[in-house]
Amino acid sequence: MIQKGELTDINSGKLGLGQPGQHVNKAWVEWKGRQYEYVLSLGLFRIIDFAGNKLTGEIPEEITSLLQLVALNLSGNNLTGGIPLKIGQLKQLESLDLSGNQLSGVIPSSTASLSFLSYLNLSYNNLSGKIPSGTQLQTFNASAFAGNLALCGLPVTHKCPGEEATPRPLANDDNQGNETVVDEFRRWFYTALGIGFGVFFWGVSGALLLKRSWRHAYFRFLDEAGDWIYVKIAVQKARLQHIYQRLLS
Repeated sequence: MIQKGELTDINSGKLGLGQPGQHVNKAWVEWKGRQYEYVLSLGLFRIIDFAGNKLTGEIPEEITSLLQLVALNLSGNNLTGGIPLKIGQLKQLESLDLSGNQLSGVIPSSTASLSFLSYLNLSYNNLSGKIPSGTQLQTFNASAFAGNLALCGLPVTHKCPGEEATPRPLANDDNQGNETVVDEFRRWFYTALGIGFGVFFWGVSGALLLKRSWRHAYFRFLDEAGDWIYVKIAVQKARLQHIYQRLLS
């Protein structure tokens, strides 16, 4: 049984973290028949591997105080409860394997801040809810979350409630009627515009082609208009030159 302040090591010894409910920066580790005491270096633990030891109980929150931890493997046990909420404090964590237990509840949002995490396996538990959004968690394969049927969100294919694409609501009768009127107006407007342009163009062009007097009058008008514009420009140019010379003198 794992309780607050107590873990069991790979050789069925005990890693003591003080009495249940307390936190002491001290640990006793039994390894190969000998017992070792860690007083001030507990927070320097780098790797914990208790995989396949039939451990029971909950994961102690105190484990999140091992700030130098780079690998945590508690897979293949009978652990219950949830993933520690403060697991995001393990900023150096590169490998996390909690697969094959009976963990429940949501994946803590703080896991999204584990920026060095390169291996993750939470498969075959009873986790539920949305997988936290983060650049790390969405890069893992869906197999890292397999066997948790109540999980949703990327990278698993099951979408969370509210993420399904909602069909576009049908327009009501009033809107449909207004759209029909607008479309009908546009259709008639462009049709009339095209007819008017055709009538004007061919009417003027046909008259100029068929009536010699009109054609002569039209070209004479263009010549006179050109001469008038030329004279206006020449007079204005001469006036500006005169003003400029006066300013220089």
